[in-house]
Order: sequence, then C-alpha cells, then structure tokens
Amino acid sequence: MSSVTSVSPRTLADVVPGGLVRSIALVIGGAIFVGLTAQVSIPLPFTPVPLTLQTFSVLLVGAALGSVRGVSSMALYLLAGVAGVPWFANHQSGWAFASFGYILGFVAAAWLVGRLAERGADRRVVPTIGMMALGNLVIYVFGIAGLMVLADMSFGKALTLGVLPFLIGDAIKMLLAAVLLPGTWKLINSRRSS
Repeated sequence: MSSVTSVSPRTLADVVPGGLVRSIALVIGGAIFVGLTAQVSIPLPFTPVPLTLQTFSVLLVGAALGSVRGVSSMALYLLAGVAGVPWFANHQSGWAFASFGYILGFVAAAWLVGRLAERGADRRVVPTIGMMALGNLVIYVFGIAGLMVLADMSFGKALTLGVLPFLIGDAIKMLLAAVLLPGTWKLINSRRSS
C-alpha cells in the first residue's frame, strides 16, 4: 500500500515551482525590490534618516523568502550597494552615511522574519504583527548603533531622530502586512484545496 503525502510550503517562495534557479531568481528579485522601494524616499529636515518603504519591503522579502533566501537577498542588496550600485535611499551607495546601520539591520531582520515565517507566523494576523514588530526592532537596533557611530550621536539623540519619527508609519506597515501575508496564504490554500 502506498500513500501520497502533500508537503505544505514553509514560505510563500516555496509555492513557486522550481529549485535552485527559482531560489536564485527570488534572491535577486528580492534585492531589486528593496532597491526600488528605497527610491520612494522622503528626506526629513530634522533627521539624516529618510522616510522610505525599505523596512516594509525588507520584512516582506524575509517573510516571503524565508531565512536563508531572505538573508541572501539582503546580503546581495547590501554588497551591491557597498560596491557602488546606487540603490540605497536617495540613490546612495557605499557605507559611509548616517543610515547605513539600518541597511546592516536588514540582513539580520530578514533572517529573523524569515525564520518566524518558516514556522507559520505569517499565516495569521496577530503573529504577523508580532513578527513584523520584531523585525522592525532588529532594524532599529542596528540603525541606532549606526547613527551613534557614523553620525556621532548619543543614544538618546539616535533614538529620538532614528526611531521615534518612524513609529506611526511602521505601525501602519505592520497592519498592512498583517492583511497582506495571511490573506495571500488564505488565497493559496483555497486554490490548493479546490
């Protein structure tokens, strides 16, 4: 007697058919997606950190690709930008600018969010909000450290200028992800069962 078992995809990327070629394409696509969303940038006069869509896209890439592909995608984004691709916010490249710490945080946040998504945290609203909040926290930790080192700010000033102005926008992005990610899984599961 033989039985056929269906393995559930661990991440949204696992829904896409293919193996290594698929993974490479998704890693490159994730880096390009973040590079494009970085260009949606609004400079704020009181802080060296612009308002962008990057954090949202980084966390979506991590959740969709999983820990390994998410880290790979953000490492590609980081390394290409350091090598001269002008796809950081405001068309910057290199590493010697105040908000570079956030970009370092993208790599760690993509791993964390990807790992949580692999465990199903992106399939229901409340866990998705928690996953996105933790990812944002990681980005902020690296961002504050970067501001302290690269912009010579005290911890208090880095917190005031590098986190507080972005909390409302990040809360909105978390709510959007809480609709988008579980909604996508619901759609996929309904198509798989029909």
